Amino acid sequence: MEPRSERIDIRTSPTVKKLLQQAASYAHKNVSEFLLEHGLKAAKETLTDRRLFLLDDEQWKAFQAVLDRPPMDKPRLKKLLSEPSVFD
Repeated sequence: MEPRSERIDIRTSPTVKKLLQQAASYAHKNVSEFLLEHGLKAAKETLTDRRLFLLDDEQWKAFQAVLDRPPMDKPRLKKLLSEPSVFD
């Protein structure tokens, strides 16, 4: 783990600061720890679908094989998708 040498400063309203302090307190963390933990989690989730994934030849063939096989019958999923949605 590399040392923490960089600083990030943010400006916020008193209301937002108080909310962050309360949330951090409930999580038994200080505000910096709370923001860093949740900021990193959000950053990873945001980047998950936007990264380049590299596969070697064997992995690529296995990936293609999974994509090429016929879809599995999922009766419960079929039933769920044929029912009216709660949003209809």
